[in-house]
Amino acid sequence: MSLNETINTVLILKDKLKHIWTYTSRTWAREKPLTNGALSKTINHSVVHKFANMLMKHSYGILNHCDYKIHTSKLEGVNNKIKVIKEKHGFHDERYFSLKIIQAFAN
Repeated sequence: MSLNETINTVLILKDKLKHIWTYTSRTWAREKPLTNGALSKTINHSVVHKFANMLMKHSYGILNHCDYKIHTSKLEGVNNKIKVIKEKHGFHDERYFSLKIIQAFAN
């Protein structure tokens, strides 16, 4: 019975975790149990404590999503484009490299 209670609580928390990405206010999101560390107090399990600590460690980046709705796919695209520029044109100096990046994103 206690195992079912733990699993049920983890499933509920999993559903609540999905809502982190819908918050629009950094202050409001900081008060939520998943971002302020209350998750680890809910369940007495080492894996859950480890996950809660990871959330706390990355809470600044998670809360940044409230202000900047940039997804990792766009960031990966930018990083890939910069990598292609570096491979194609080389890295002569910082000024040249930054001008090539600005030129690539001017279109």
